[in-house]
Amino acid sequence: MIPRLYIVDDEAPARSRLKTLLADIAGECPHELVGEASHAQGALDGIAASRPDLVLMDVQMPGMTGIELAAHLQKQSQPSPAVVFVTAYDAYALQAFEVHALDYLLKPVRARRLADAIRHAISRRIGQDVAISAASAKAGRQHFSVQERGRVLLVPISDVVYLKAELKYVTLRTRACEYLLEESLTSIEEELGNVFVRVHRNALVSRSAIVGVERASVTVDAEGDQEKAQEPWQVILRDVNERLPISRRQWPVVKALVK
Repeated sequence: MIPRLYIVDDEAPARSRLKTLLADIAGECPHELVGEASHAQGALDGIAASRPDLVLMDVQMPGMTGIELAAHLQKQSQPSPAVVFVTAYDAYALQAFEVHALDYLLKPVRARRLADAIRHAISRRIGQDVAISAASAKAGRQHFSVQERGRVLLVPISDVVYLKAELKYVTLRTRACEYLLEESLTSIEEELGNVFVRVHRNALVSRSAIVGVERASVTVDAEGDQEKAQEPWQVILRDVNERLPISRRQWPVVKALVK
């Protein structure tokens, strides 16, 4: 595993020094630097977008401190990145570990010490991934992970009304919102077929959201001629006004659910 790193420090020379050290240890400790920030708000946005495995962070910064930023990351990111504090002050070590910092490095940082911290982060992330995979295999996942305005959100599967394929993405619809999801309908159906039923080649619907079916309405074109809907039946969904067409192939399956 090659870890993705992000640097947060309000001093440009300190960020430059870290980047030099990272370049020096790249051979023995491969990594990818995915971004840097000089203040907490920029870091929150950048980390949400780049999703690093490890954040190298100063403690003393204008506005939000590194300790406060680490606490925010634990609440907002799932799984949260490992945090290694890189600071000139040793007085904050206890606070750092209270927010579950992986390590606490004092400036000037030595290359070998930095490499050890990165290796520790790799071991931690691999352990996390194994634990998550084991839990998912045992209990099945409970959320979809979506991105919205630079944030990563977890949408409970129980909140999803339908999933609809459109171009390269899948639209995930809840009662209140729509999100774009980078998963295929096929993989979702294979994993969560007990939760969702396919009503059309481009749509999966939550079984619990189906309240009935109805005949598709006849439309009138610009010349006043009536046009029949391509599919004769559509599904009625709880809490949303939108109707989704039911393909002829899937009609027997959906019909059985509303008997």
